[in-house]
Amino acid sequence: MNPIKLFFQTLHSNSKSGKKMEVDTLYDIKINKLNGEALDLRQFKGKSLLFVNVASKCGFTSQYTKLQELQDAYKEELVVIGVPCNQFGNQEPGKADDIASFCKVNYGVTFPITEKIDVKGSDQHPLYQWLTQKINNGEKDTSVKWNFQKYLIDAEGHFVDYYLSATSPTSSKLIKHLK
Repeated sequence: MNPIKLFFQTLHSNSKSGKKMEVDTLYDIKINKLNGEALDLRQFKGKSLLFVNVASKCGFTSQYTKLQELQDAYKEELVVIGVPCNQFGNQEPGKADDIASFCKVNYGVTFPITEKIDVKGSDQHPLYQWLTQKINNGEKDTSVKWNFQKYLIDAEGHFVDYYLSATSPTSSKLIKHLK
């Protein structure tokens, strides 16, 4: 299917369950790293978090470079977390080892990359249930429209804002929240 057509279809196909999650905070959500080990989000308390659903075969894949620059520039205040997803145009078809190798070899990625998950739909991972549903994040309902959509969380674990794929990771719209 044409990626542009698929993009516009996803604008209208994201669903919200509206169900309150059974976690107290974002830090209580369970997710694994690419290697299968648990990624304990509590270790990042006191730093802002930028969650980005990533894909290796997307027109926005070159944003890995800016994501790494952002991580390097704000390493004391911010942790970028890449979240592979194959729900948009099958643009992340690889297995965990393929994804890890691709990120390291092509972009020198050092920030955490999670297991591949669903960011929308009936199998939406709890992380994205929290990020996209006001009933869980306390701020706003959103929908993930394409790869490289970004969600910024402040150092206390509160939802700040989200940024569509075309927004550069080093955009002033995002960076102003880190200063």
